[in-house]
Amino acid sequence: MPPIRVLIADDHRLFAEALEVILSTDERIAVAGTARDGREAVELAGEHKPDVILMDISMPVMDGIQAAREIRKRDASVCILMLTGSNSRDDVDRARKAGASGYVTKDRIAAELIEAIVEIANRR
Repeated sequence: MPPIRVLIADDHRLFAEALEVILSTDERIAVAGTARDGREAVELAGEHKPDVILMDISMPVMDGIQAAREIRKRDASVCILMLTGSNSRDDVDRARKAGASGYVTKDRIAAELIEAIVEIANRR
């Protein structure tokens, strides 16, 4: 089975690099690219056709909610896993309405991220 191709979209460079390191420990996952803002995430999603996008909600230029909405318009099959420092009910609702397949708070990433990626990719 080919690896799950993941695009990381987060404006914090060190956090995005840490995500890449975490993901590289699992042979089921391959990082397809990294975006620094929502607009770049939309562009890279079109270029790289990832299976899953890890999307930070709060980013400059275009936030993760807008980017998710735009990406899902162009490709309804891509799974978007929203990442955020907050677990506010409003953020969860906005993410789901934008087409997010799942939601992980940044404090739970080490424990839950890889399994959340595999789970939503297998739902496709």
